[in-house]
Amino acid sequence: MLDRFATPFLRPPLRAVARLLVRVGIGANTVTLSGFAVGMFAAILIANSAYFMGAIALLTSRILDGLDGAVARETQPTDAGGFLDISLDFVFYASIPLAFAVANPAEHALPAAALLAAFIGTGSSFLAFAALAAKRGMDNLAYPDKSFYFLGGLTEATETLAFFVAMCLWPAHFAALAYTFAALCAVTTTTRIWWGWRAFS
Repeated sequence: MLDRFATPFLRPPLRAVARLLVRVGIGANTVTLSGFAVGMFAAILIANSAYFMGAIALLTSRILDGLDGAVARETQPTDAGGFLDISLDFVFYASIPLAFAVANPAEHALPAAALLAAFIGTGSSFLAFAALAAKRGMDNLAYPDKSFYFLGGLTEATETLAFFVAMCLWPAHFAALAYTFAALCAVTTTTRIWWGWRAFS
């Protein structure tokens, strides 16, 4: 929901850094893989209860995730790069609830499982819509720079990042935050299924 408002503010500084990276020969796929590596490091930190450092690594990872697309647009976006980006994003998003479960299985395992189940709903509805939209040649004018049809919703990247950071800052409240975000994800899944049904009927 907030991505379309956050993107215009982030685009200029990301574009400036992207141009510097292109000049020194760093490509979009390198940035994608670097962001994923930092994201996995964030998960390791969280799993070992280093929550504050995990939050810093998590934010760094997402900055790199936004930067790879900017680098691609300064050079030549490819389907392979778009595929790599979205695939690793989904692995990253799943790793954070799992990391909290590892850090405190007794208190975090069930809410983490509920959140991961909710992510399955948002992810599957997102990708199913994108696949059929591509088949029909549909374009999303709200996100013209994306490699595929980017279907929005109540819970997008900005909201997910905000909740992840909140979990790191207040790990004692992980369960409440996880259940709350899982409920919001359920709303997103429901609305996406409804939009998809109407769009493809």
